[in-house]
Amino acid sequence: MRIRPVGAHALLLDCAEPEAHPAPAPDVAELVEAWRAELWHRRERGELDAAEIVPAATTVLLDGVPDPAATAARIAGWTPRPPATTAAAATVQIPVTYDGEDLPAVAGHWGVDVPTVVRRLRQTRFRVAFCGFAPGFAYLTGLPAGLAVPRLPSPRPRVPAGSVALAGPYAGIYPSASPGGWLLVGRTGTTLFDVHADPPARLTPGTEVRLVAA
Repeated sequence: MRIRPVGAHALLLDCAEPEAHPAPAPDVAELVEAWRAELWHRRERGELDAAEIVPAATTVLLDGVPDPAATAARIAGWTPRPPATTAAAATVQIPVTYDGEDLPAVAGHWGVDVPTVVRRLRQTRFRVAFCGFAPGFAYLTGLPAGLAVPRLPSPRPRVPAGSVALAGPYAGIYPSASPGGWLLVGRTGTTLFDVHADPPARLTPGTEVRLVAA
């Protein structure tokens, strides 16, 4: 893991950088989640001064850091706990109707039939790795690496809100109607982003998610 300065008051933890010791490198997504949880925990205990902690696919950004150099030195001496041992909020269950038009394509990529795809998705314990693309859009990890699927060659002009979809190693749910190139496997009526709610996003980094049958 490498810590990089970003501007005058931010730090970027690059979890894709190789570790200094020869031990086997953990999965990058797991390492990002471990650091995200560790930094949030340290901030709650008053050991870290940062306005924002923002995980991404391979990095964690700390913004609003008064003394980046001193903070980087402290972080370099910390060891994140594995995600499985960190405190987690209750699992969020999202009821899904599995009738997406791309289910046969996903089944073809996985080499199974459609009922098996649905069963795997229902049984998988997903975790919100990070949010992006649109307000409330959570990138969910949990599927084995061998089940990654490609995006569509050309994105659809409009994907309905609540669409459950897969792309690469991630699952995701469109919080609002928008263009999108992910493979559609189902739909949900759950509201994922409400500007009047606290927090506005239903799914936040570190949250465990189950895509249960509606």
